Amino acid sequence: MKPGYHAVNAVIRAFFSLLCRVEGSQLARIPKQGPAILAANHINFLESPIMVTWLDNPAVTGIAKRESWKNPLFYFLFNLWEIIPIDRGLVDRDAFNMAYEALRQGKLLAVSPEGTRSKTGQLLKAKPGVSVIAARSGAPIIPVAMWGHENFWGNLKRLRRTPVHIEVGQPFRLTAAAAGLSRDVREAVTDEIMYKLAELLPERYRGEYAFDAPVEYRFLVPVPNPG
Repeated sequence: MKPGYHAVNAVIRAFFSLLCRVEGSQLARIPKQGPAILAANHINFLESPIMVTWLDNPAVTGIAKRESWKNPLFYFLFNLWEIIPIDRGLVDRDAFNMAYEALRQGKLLAVSPEGTRSKTGQLLKAKPGVSVIAARSGAPIIPVAMWGHENFWGNLKRLRRTPVHIEVGQPFRLTAAAAGLSRDVREAVTDEIMYKLAELLPERYRGEYAFDAPVEYRFLVPVPNPG
């Protein structure tokens, strides 16, 4: 843990508490130590500062696009939080290796399978990187759904606090059937992970992962909370 970790988190948490009404009680369901993958949806910039500072746990790390480090504030915060930079649009083996090492060290690795902000709050089609990390690390996955903050900028202009709802689902692991990691399997596993997220969200946010009947999971199995 780097010096000032908890102090900086306290300041950021206080700042966003003025702007947002965070319903963060569900975060208590996230274990204090990993290895575990926190698979979260991605609406806008708020997820990282809220999740990291409300958890206030040095075991939490994550993956973010390398361009974020060009912003001086993000440069400072992401280095403090030991976030892993990734080059989007290509297979960044260094980032994947750093993710595996973080999990081997018992970290909680936060990832956004969509890979980009949805802005509207509706789930976008996810990329298969999360399935590769889960299969090769063997770490359990904990779905974390956040919603309500898609209107943050509009609320800010009207001097309204933005509600941020957080729901944490049951941990699960990949079954032996997912071990092949063929392209089709990677995509199927990723879709099942996203359906787990969709189940935690109100229907209007499910987007690409809306469903009319219960989802049949072939590659995921529930496990006890790893913490």
